Amino acid sequence: MNISTTENFPAACGVYIMKGVSGTILYVGKAKNLRARIGSYLAQSRDNRWHIRFLMARVSDIEYILTDTEKEALILENTLIKKHRPRYNINLRDDKTYFSLRMDMSEEFPRLTIIRKVTRDGARYFGPYSSASAARDVLKQLYKLFRLRHYPLETCRRRGRPCLFHQINQCSAPCAGIISREDYAALAHGAVLFLQGKNRDLVKVLRSRMAEASTRESYEEAARFRDLIRSIEVTVEKQKMVANGGDMDVLGFCREGSALQISMLFVRGGSLIGNRNFTLSWEMGDEEGIASFLGEYYNRDVYVPDEVLLPLAIGEPGAFVDLLSEKKGKKVAVTFPRRGRKREMVHLAGRNAETAALERRDARENMDAILDELRERLHLSRTPRRIECYDVSNIQGQLAVASRISFVDGRPDKGNYRHYRIKTVTGADDYGMLQEVLSRRFRRDAGSGELPDLIVVDGGQGQLAVLAKVLQGLGVHGVDAAALAKSRVEEGMMSTEISRSNERVFLPGRKNPVVLRQNSAPLLLLAQIRDEAHRFAITHHKKLRGKSTLRSSLADIRGVGEKRQKQLLRHFGSLKKIGEASIDELLQVGGMDRSTATALWEYFHGKQ
Repeated sequence: MNISTTENFPAACGVYIMKGVSGTILYVGKAKNLRARIGSYLAQSRDNRWHIRFLMARVSDIEYILTDTEKEALILENTLIKKHRPRYNINLRDDKTYFSLRMDMSEEFPRLTIIRKVTRDGARYFGPYSSASAARDVLKQLYKLFRLRHYPLETCRRRGRPCLFHQINQCSAPCAGIISREDYAALAHGAVLFLQGKNRDLVKVLRSRMAEASTRESYEEAARFRDLIRSIEVTVEKQKMVANGGDMDVLGFCREGSALQISMLFVRGGSLIGNRNFTLSWEMGDEEGIASFLGEYYNRDVYVPDEVLLPLAIGEPGAFVDLLSEKKGKKVAVTFPRRGRKREMVHLAGRNAETAALERRDARENMDAILDELRERLHLSRTPRRIECYDVSNIQGQLAVASRISFVDGRPDKGNYRHYRIKTVTGADDYGMLQEVLSRRFRRDAGSGELPDLIVVDGGQGQLAVLAKVLQGLGVHGVDAAALAKSRVEEGMMSTEISRSNERVFLPGRKNPVVLRQNSAPLLLLAQIRDEAHRFAITHHKKLRGKSTLRSSLADIRGVGEKRQKQLLRHFGSLKKIGEASIDELLQVGGMDRSTATALWEYFHGKQ
């Protein structure tokens, strides 16, 4: 389509797709009026921002898709961004790190669990928390206050007696019938009020129950309510109240060139429970960046609050409000406060974003200094911005695997992590396995322009010789090589003390290793990279070994072939659960007949 004029674009809502010369999708956006929005990009007099001109210089074609409503345009925009990951759109790739607490009040004895995915299943969700450890800290506090059960009810009932958590007064043992369903429901309701920040209501209820127990002369029960009230009051003193009730997400931002630093504050029940920072590459305007981020963030399985506070007004917010309201099941407000307490909260989020940007800049400068020192100490041809490391894992040559991990500017680049199954080497030949993996990697990618600055192998001169041979044989130039050998235990014959040697770095063409100062930043970085490669390799090896053990155990049972093994594993999840299943439960697996189910049950119960 001719993009020099807007006459061919309709004055209707929809999604526009900007493409480069090769047909690569550069940017995807939505608009209430496609003709007006495209016109804003084309008219230099109305939009003189350098990043707009930079984008438009690369655009050779613009396509569009009409939609009936703005909400449909927003949904389609999110779908296309997720599918194509355009260069100039925000790419929010860390959705796997959100955690929430879930409680289903319809259960016989409700239990709190840590989950990643928030769904509309009728359960209550609380959060988000910045990490699983933060969520577990909240759980520990709740167990001390409300003594909720820790494990699935059926698992506890099979024990026959209360677990250790009941003995240390962190579980009320509903599985053993020690607490009634009504009393346990009161504990669960108290935990919900606590997580919602409704501590005044909670304390009011507990004081009423304490007075009631005291009237009945149940002084031990009254004392438990008194201790619980005191514990809650001590805990609440540590929380910072920032609003009068309600759940809010507060967004602040800071701009540094093409980087957009966003900070979100999470307010639940009027209390600030945590924050989260995002560093995004964004070359368009701030308003579009905030709107694009919101669409990406809330398109994940995250908790939707009652209100979202923004530092600036976004264009065409109606579709976004409709989408959030539909996801939450009730009206959600998206506001740009100009005064009062809410404006102060937005300002606080902005200060958090500025602090995060400053810390990121300092960390980048420190890492630049570390990488420069590493280049100097190891006499590298260039600063090692991209470092790859390889490691091999096997047990006497069985189920041999290798790992490749990648670090960029001192940080893990997990998108370039790879596992390799060893195909051509038999037996415990680590050198041969390393040569196979390196050959496969560089034979495939030598001409793709994705070569690292430095390759590190776990080992000594032998592993380094293999690496140098592969690079030379495949004609790979401009890549530095090194081997990092672990420290060795040194024990003198006349000494009772055990000492360790320094970690050593071997370089091509040099007999003696380079010994970096112990605990220096360059050595710690190399050791971190080496240890990550080892972890990645051995984790995959253990996974394969577990699957092999499971398959070999089930293969001994008559009537259980490869297909049925997969069905059993998919249905139950583990060998232990298969062994605990009854014959009737085994029959629920697709295609299972009674004779095979009986054979399975007899195998795991020692009757076969």
